[in-house]
Amino acid sequence: MPHQAPASPGVPDPRALLREIAPYARPITRRSLFELIVTALPFLMLVVAMWIATAAGYWFGLFLALPAGALLVRLFMIQHDCGHGSFFRRRAANDWVGRAIGVLTLTPYDYWRRTHALHHARTGNLDHRGIGDVDTLTVREFQALGRGRRLLYRLYRHPLILFGLGPAWVFLLQHRLPVGFMREGWRPWLSAMATNAAAAGLAAAIIWHIGLAAFLLIHLPITLVAATIGVWLFYVQHQFEDAMWDRDQDWSFHDAALHGSSHYDLPGILRWLTANIGVHHIHHLSSRIPSYRLSEVLRDRPELRQVGRMTLWQSFKTVPLALWDEEKRRLVSFRQARAVG
Repeated sequence: MPHQAPASPGVPDPRALLREIAPYARPITRRSLFELIVTALPFLMLVVAMWIATAAGYWFGLFLALPAGALLVRLFMIQHDCGHGSFFRRRAANDWVGRAIGVLTLTPYDYWRRTHALHHARTGNLDHRGIGDVDTLTVREFQALGRGRRLLYRLYRHPLILFGLGPAWVFLLQHRLPVGFMREGWRPWLSAMATNAAAAGLAAAIIWHIGLAAFLLIHLPITLVAATIGVWLFYVQHQFEDAMWDRDQDWSFHDAALHGSSHYDLPGILRWLTANIGVHHIHHLSSRIPSYRLSEVLRDRPELRQVGRMTLWQSFKTVPLALWDEEKRRLVSFRQARAVG
C-alpha cells in the first residue's frame, strides 16, 4: 500500500488533479514563437556586446556573462519543453528547435530527452535511482559504506563540487558521450556526436572571426554561469526536506510527482528567466503543459501554491541535506544522520 501523501487542504487527489489540468496541456504556437524570439535575440545581443566590450576592458564584458548565462538557462528551458513535446504542437518542430538549442547549451537533445524521460518516470523511487538524478543515498546505505566510499559521497555532495566543479563536468565533458546509454545502439551516439560536431563547427566559425582567446573569454563564462544555475535549479526541485521518496512497492507516480517536486516560488524576473520551471510539482504531474502556461494553472488553482512551496531564501537551507531518512521520511544532513546513528 503506497504511503499517503502529505495532507494539503483543498488539494485534490493527484490523479483527479491531472484530469482537471489537462486543458492546459496545449501549446499556443504564436506564444511559443514569441517566447523563443524574446529569449534568443537578447541572448545573441549580449554575446555580441561581450565581444565588443572586450576592446574596452574585459571585466566589463565579463559582467555581461551573468545576464547572458541566465538567458542561456531560459533557452535550455525551451529545449526542455521541446523534449517533453510541449512547446510546439508538431513533434518535428519540437525536435529540431530542441536540437538547435542543444548546440548552444552543449546538451545532446535526443540523448538528454531519453534520460530526462526516465527521470520523470522514476522520480522519488528509491529502487530506480541513477539516471537524470542528483545521486542520493539513504541513511542506512551511507552507514553501510566503507570509509573511502563515504568520503567520496561526502565530496560529491559538497557544495563546491555539486555547484562548482559539477556543472562544468556535466555540460562540458559528460554530455560529450551518451553516458548510461553507450551500449544501447547508435541513436544515443548519433545525438551526442551530432551535437558535438555542430558545436565544434560553430565554435570554429566564431574563432575564425574573433580569435581563440576572445571566444574562450566569452563562451566559457556564459556556459559556466548557465550550467551552475541549471544544476542549482535541478537540485532544489527535488532535494528539499519534505520531498517524497519511496521503495518500489510503495511508490506512486502521481503522488511522487506532486509531492516529491518543489514549488520554487521565485521573484517575478527570476520566474521569467527560468521559464516557470520552479512550478515543478505541476510540471512533473503533467509534463505536456508548456512552461508559459504553468502560471495559468497556479492562477486558476491557488490551492496549489502552497504544495511544496519554497522561497529563494528557504532554498539555501537545502544545501546541507544529503541523505534520505527512510524512518523519518525526510532528507537530512550528515550531522543529523550521525545523531540518528
